[in-house]
Amino acid sequence: MCRYAMTSYKPHYACFNCRKTFKRRLYGDIKKGESSVFEAKCPECGELTANMGLDFESPKKDDLKKWEHLRSLYSVGITFHSCGCSGGGYIPNSKEKLIEYFEDLKETYLKNIDFWRKRIEPLDKNEKDKDWNRNWSELSSVASKNRKEIIKNQDGVNYWLELVKEVEGKIKLIK
Repeated sequence: MCRYAMTSYKPHYACFNCRKTFKRRLYGDIKKGESSVFEAKCPECGELTANMGLDFESPKKDDLKKWEHLRSLYSVGITFHSCGCSGGGYIPNSKEKLIEYFEDLKETYLKNIDFWRKRIEPLDKNEKDKDWNRNWSELSSVASKNRKEIIKNQDGVNYWLELVKEVEGKIKLIK
């Protein structure tokens, strides 16, 4: 629920097979004080539906291209979850833009790998503190909860490589 709103919004569900959407009552609306998530099935075909979020707007049923694009977005984890206060962020509006978005993201991740490959690993607490002051934004993305530890370069490379693999997997799903 948005902190500025007085009511709870109902999430939008989409059935990509039937190209239909519907809102679903929240369990907390039915059983006051309880919160639980149940799978939502399409009332027409009975297949599981996709929780597209609060800010989802469905295309017309006969707009096959938009429905296929929404299926692609959902398959890579892009939905319309927000309370409307800050919006859902950038959502590519075509398959080409979606691929471009992930390619740009991959390029950013590869640049982060370069940082970790070139970084001179600190040897003691004094060097670690200087390294943190100089490179806090890069270090904080892979820092463990215990910032007293020296972050190994290989840990940074491994972190960003995992994200590159994840993005490459999403690009393959789209193509």
